[in-house]
Amino acid sequence: MTSIRPLRYALLALLPLAAHADEANQSTAEAVFGGGCFWCVEEFFDAVDGVVATTSGFSGGHVENPSYEQVVSGGTGHAEVVKVEYDPERVDYETLLHVFWRNVDPFAEDRQFCDAGEAYRSAIFTASDEERALAEASRDAVAERFDRTIATEINDFETFYAAEEYHQNYYQENPLRYRFYKSACGREERLEEIWGDEAGGL
Repeated sequence: MTSIRPLRYALLALLPLAAHADEANQSTAEAVFGGGCFWCVEEFFDAVDGVVATTSGFSGGHVENPSYEQVVSGGTGHAEVVKVEYDPERVDYETLLHVFWRNVDPFAEDRQFCDAGEAYRSAIFTASDEERALAEASRDAVAERFDRTIATEINDFETFYAAEEYHQNYYQENPLRYRFYKSACGREERLEEIWGDEAGGL
């Protein structure tokens, strides 16, 4: 399937600047995941009870404060990611991993669904030895379940750069354009093909 990145550019050109959503409180923890288009990753994590806020951005590369255009053009090393702020008394990291896996194609290299390139690779960015151990265990369980090599990366978290404001909460601020993009990308169909009734993870 070919990339429809030009579609995303066309949609973005029509946007007013959007206000960001809820602020997290001081008792929250953070986790960073890359699952292709960060608009979609925001949507599925926002649906998790205990998630306080999500922020679209970039991580895993070598360029400081990259722009969206730089990242999707390639060469920065960054992936589109979402920083998930959550209340650990209501949801734990293992649950976030469970939801993450059931919203990605774990076999796709340097792409997710219709979006191709290093910016769209799937990745888990761990911030502690405990997170890495849990992430690796979850990856191994997925590999055993499907008896296939898993392309999803597990990397040490270093730095998160927030994307431009017009990307934040895109699926809420621009529902018609977002649904068109998501449908054209074939995300839900591929997830159902892989995960069946577990697609979405909720």
